[in-house]
Amino acid sequence: MHTSSDSLPRAVLWDMDGTLLDSAEYHWLSWREALAAEGYALTREQFARTFGQRNDTILRTLFGPELSDAAIQRIGDAKEQRYRELIRERGIDLLPGARDWLARLHAAGWRQAIASSAPRLNIEAILDVLAIRPFFDALVSAEDVQRGKPDPQVFLVAAARLDVPPERCVVVEDAAAGVEAARRAGMRVIAVGTAHPPHSADLVTPSLDRLPEDAFERLIPAAARQTDRSYR
Repeated sequence: MHTSSDSLPRAVLWDMDGTLLDSAEYHWLSWREALAAEGYALTREQFARTFGQRNDTILRTLFGPELSDAAIQRIGDAKEQRYRELIRERGIDLLPGARDWLARLHAAGWRQAIASSAPRLNIEAILDVLAIRPFFDALVSAEDVQRGKPDPQVFLVAAARLDVPPERCVVVEDAAAGVEAARRAGMRVIAVGTAHPPHSADLVTPSLDRLPEDAFERLIPAAARQTDRSYR
């Protein structure tokens, strides 16, 4: 990778769950416990159908549209607190290839951000447990946006915080909605997983450890500073 100090800034915007790590089991356990306290027996099938949606959407799907905002806040807070406890009690691992790419991109001068719909406290807990906070220059969480993916807001906010234009950003995503959001933001995108059509992203890989060595460099080559005076 190019490490010249004369290059324009480039950034990698990382989705978190399903891309850098897989904490679906902790989400399942924490939802099941939080809803059991409300007298609701969540099934694995119901969890699978709603996984990845916003808490208010999940809860109104399960309890009905009349569920109050106060109830949503109370149940959602209990679920997220239990999720963070599970992360800290049981630990979690990065997916294959993730730590290597984070370190490699950081060393090569790429700016990196988490761009996730997860609550900020969840992101903070994961960064601490995995000891990967030093790799990131910015975090964007659920509290920072009003619209979820496939709206591009989360990625545009992350790019602005990194002071990198969208066309110099690569998004790494596992979900179709995230890939669409990256496209709508005008960014390059790497799709991770086996469910993506070959032409859904600039690169599709079954896992991060299967990415070509020059994957990011190929998508956004380094460019001399003098070609754009707006970055000094």
